[in-house]
Amino acid sequence: MLTYCVRNVLSTRASVLKTSQRSTVSLILFHSRGRCSTTWTKDLDQLRPLLQLCMDRYYISPGQTNAELFGRGMSCSYGPLGMELRRNLLEQWWHSVTSGSKAPVFGINTLSSSKDGETDGGGQVRMVESEKLKQLLQQDVSKELILQDVQALLQRSPSVRTHLLQGALEQFLPSLELVNRKLPFGLAETGLCFQPSDGSGCPAETTQMSLVWFCSPRTSSQWLDHWTRQRLKWWRKFALSPSDFSSSDVPAEELVEAASRGVRIVYNFPWGQEPLETLWSRGDAELMQTHKGARSKLQCRNGRKTVPHVISVTGNVDRGLMAFLSNSLQLLKREDSKKRLQQRKVVMLYFFLFIIFSLSFCDTFSRGATVELRRVCEGLLQEFMEAKISVWPGYLDTMPTSMEQLNAKYDEMGVLFTVVISENTLESGLLQLRNRDTTIRETMHISEIKNFISRYISAADKI
Repeated sequence: MLTYCVRNVLSTRASVLKTSQRSTVSLILFHSRGRCSTTWTKDLDQLRPLLQLCMDRYYISPGQTNAELFGRGMSCSYGPLGMELRRNLLEQWWHSVTSGSKAPVFGINTLSSSKDGETDGGGQVRMVESEKLKQLLQQDVSKELILQDVQALLQRSPSVRTHLLQGALEQFLPSLELVNRKLPFGLAETGLCFQPSDGSGCPAETTQMSLVWFCSPRTSSQWLDHWTRQRLKWWRKFALSPSDFSSSDVPAEELVEAASRGVRIVYNFPWGQEPLETLWSRGDAELMQTHKGARSKLQCRNGRKTVPHVISVTGNVDRGLMAFLSNSLQLLKREDSKKRLQQRKVVMLYFFLFIIFSLSFCDTFSRGATVELRRVCEGLLQEFMEAKISVWPGYLDTMPTSMEQLNAKYDEMGVLFTVVISENTLESGLLQLRNRDTTIRETMHISEIKNFISRYISAADKI
């Protein structure tokens, strides 16, 4: 099954192609993974340096189309470092929403498609088999019959969700029993959704983070304020420049249907502000509609029997990842080995979101020593993996490279600590540890390195 966007299939203005006295309807098919013809409106001169660094340093896979997807906040093909950052970002987000209040938050997982078209609020995006669609279009029948067949196919095809809200609303009643019908509580989920992009009508994949919060009507405004503060605090917690993250109320003319108030958490990119998370106070209308107006089943025990109001928090994982990368990219001055002043690119990511250190060794020793040092690196790698500390195996890169070039590379990758071993390590057990942020190198015994990193992590976690 492939997901396609079918435009103008049911339009009365569909053109008729006549070939050998046979009529077919003209369609435009777009694949959902970024093969739409869309206009990229961002300032490429401002965005290109960040995208080029992401491709060069294993955050995203190379390719112009893939880079444009990432730049637009859509799901793309990630490299090893991008996947590490993305995984950690999702883990930190999940921890923050499930522990963001004293009331319980349960995790759920709902279907990404539905036969009844309820998951996307109307079945605007549907999955069809491309071969089946081609067969219908190639029938030797009238245009009207082809349109009827295509319409019937679309009605039978499952709809693809454009948000995670509907799944949480459907899970409300089963979850209500877990809290003895008492409010408040929340349902959290992360998953793939499809969003129309740039007005083309062609869907593109996004990975959403969703918290749906159920509370009493009289406290809904306070809970919206609470989650706004919590979410803004969380985004700023990992930022090098926290002031680039801010919140603002959604203008009245931009409110979604059924919402009485909305708040956006935005990041100030070089090309302007873009939303990372959006919070809505949605009332009870959508919950009532989902459960077909069964008010008695939806009522909760919170002093008096009422249908809860819904607060939704929806975030974009991919745009959030790009915001942290943009926020952490610094251009610093440095002197090279010949005392020449040069610009130094450093990705100063908060280390909980990224790789802790890289293992490297110098290329100035004998062939036999290389084998021994590789074994030392493998032992250290295994030791840190068992301690669940992220490591980049730099020793696997056998290309002749100076330490100055390696340091520049690892700074752009965001590596916090670089461990350098040499033949002296085999004799004395001493190695060098370089700090990305200070560029200071200190000598340390190999037996002390893991405890040093562990203490560093524990101390930073308490800040």
